[in-house]
Parts: sequence; structure tokens; C-alpha cells
Amino acid sequence: MAQYMDVHHGMTGITADQLHQAHQADLAVEREEGVHFQRAWADPDSGTVYCLSEAPSADAVQRVHERAGHRADEIHEVRLSV
Repeated sequence: MAQYMDVHHGMTGITADQLHQAHQADLAVEREEGVHFQRAWADPDSGTVYCLSEAPSADAVQRVHERAGHRADEIHEVRLSV
């Protein structure tokens, strides 16, 4: 399965608790789309949130985020990592 990094903008001021809740919302529906969200990071000052997942496609990642109530602004396949 491929890895994806997705980006959410406009989440200025997000708290650790809000990030955790958003991640839990993804985890609650991820299996239905064959996705596994591994980790999420946030920069409250810029309002940027990043999520790393394994998924069959970028579309599957987006469907999970939409169902969880926070559509991704960008989704990038991670083809190389060290």
C-alpha cells in the first residue's frame, strides 16, 4: 500500500485536544476505506495540519477526511523516504 501525506490549511489556533479529536474521527472510519492514518502534526500559528497515512489511493484518504468532517486541501503520495 502507498503512503500519503495530506495537508489541511485554515486551522489556525488548533489545540492538541482538537488535533487528537480530528485524528480519532479519521480512525473511526478509516477501515471502511482501507486506509490507516499513522500520525498527525499541527502548527497552530500557521493553521497547517499534516497527516501521514497508508492507503490504496489519495481518493480513499480524502473520503475518510470528508466523512470525518475535515477535507484535505492537498494530498501527496510519498514515493521515497529514509
